[in-house]
Amino acid sequence: MKKLMIVLAVALSVTVLSGCKNSGKDILKKRIEKMEKSSGNPISIEEIEESIDKYYKDVEEIAEKNSQIGIWYKILGTRYLDNKMYGKALECFQKALTYYPDNPNLYYYVGLCSCYVGNAAIDARAYDDMQDYYALAEKAYLRALAIDDRYGYALYGISTLYTFQLGRPEDAIPYLKKQLSIDTKNIDAMTLLANAYYLTGQFDLSVDMFDEIIVTTKSDKTKAAAEESKKKVLERAYQ
Repeated sequence: MKKLMIVLAVALSVTVLSGCKNSGKDILKKRIEKMEKSSGNPISIEEIEESIDKYYKDVEEIAEKNSQIGIWYKILGTRYLDNKMYGKALECFQKALTYYPDNPNLYYYVGLCSCYVGNAAIDARAYDDMQDYYALAEKAYLRALAIDDRYGYALYGISTLYTFQLGRPEDAIPYLKKQLSIDTKNIDAMTLLANAYYLTGQFDLSVDMFDEIIVTTKSDKTKAAAEESKKKVLERAYQ
């Protein structure tokens, strides 16, 4: 039943969005053409002001409709993401960005979906496609951080990308340090930083970070995993 509701929700979103794309755009286009024809060619200040007053509400309505289209793209993208339809989700978030080009959250989602699609390209042995999607993910995360340099999801997202997908753990370290300076008890960021230190041969720092996880976490499972990882790092350090 839950799956059926999700499918119906996605179908409804597609239907509404389709209406926004087609009939909505046609209506807006006709409205603009009508405004242009009926406004004549105002020359004097009084005529221009009169034209502005006359069509102000129409312009506001057009702007609001465009805003709603962007919101629907984001909602639909989220539905696709929840259903692991990453390619479709990526397309929706990219389209939403044409309406909200300064929204860091949308750039984060573009980065996240690009990573998922890139991972799928590995399975298909499509190396060029994989690299293209990872490059898009990096660009999206960096854009999100250019807008908001304290955005935790983007800090973690680009760190994961650098550490695992791109094999550049050294580039992840500054972003993880910044994230932990903001969110000092973020266990996921600590774990990723401990791994980044390990992959760059900084074993002492890796051990210190695992120790911090052991002290900080309230999860017995996480504590046990950190102790096991610490043991492996020490074994590697003394080989």
